[in-house]
Amino acid sequence: MVTPDGRRPAAPPGAERTPVTQRAIERIKAMIAEGALRPGQRLPTERELSAELGLSRSSMREALRALTTLGVLEARHGAGVYVTALRPRDLLETFSVLAEVSRGQTLVEVLQVRRMLEPAATALAAARADDAQLDRIGALLDRIDQGGSVGETVAADLTFHQAIVEITGNATLAAVNDGLSSRTFNARVWRGHREAGVTARLRRDHERIHRALLARDPDAARAAATMHVLEVENWLCAHLDDFD
Repeated sequence: MVTPDGRRPAAPPGAERTPVTQRAIERIKAMIAEGALRPGQRLPTERELSAELGLSRSSMREALRALTTLGVLEARHGAGVYVTALRPRDLLETFSVLAEVSRGQTLVEVLQVRRMLEPAATALAAARADDAQLDRIGALLDRIDQGGSVGETVAADLTFHQAIVEITGNATLAAVNDGLSSRTFNARVWRGHREAGVTARLRRDHERIHRALLARDPDAARAAATMHVLEVENWLCAHLDDFD
């Protein structure tokens, strides 16, 4: 509709049209949230969903593909499309791309988020860790910066922090932590510290964290983890031109 002077009137607030595929995605997510579709349940066929939701089959096909990529659905060859178990690690798998591809200031922001989350997780781990878990973390510490390759140190470093967060028992936090951790970035951090001859700083950071965990001291664990992430963050800020 146009006004008498030939202009098209402005749409009222909220009247912007949502792309059809996005509407299909939102409808399927709503069905899962409301319990109409449950984890492990087979979805109706593409034709049935299109008819039920009043959307085209092409839009429904794209919506199913998008939700499969996001880990919400899984296509089983010859058996149809199913709702996944909806585990945090599966749903947040695409989130891991964030740390791997971020550069410049965005990478600094990733580390700032880590500085908010990791100290809290490490403090909780200090309160909850049992002897077997502490033994595992100690074994991982023994593999960090002990004369091996950068790759070996990075693998031990990442697993060290993952093991700490897993002690919290919070699967969503563990998945988020993994998503904020980049093997590529960690390798550059360790390589940069080796070239500068200061890897002892990172080694001491891990030792402080380990001692706080052994003492089951949440406050010391929080402080040690904060200082560790801050060390990495400060190093990044000093070398930010290399990440643009």
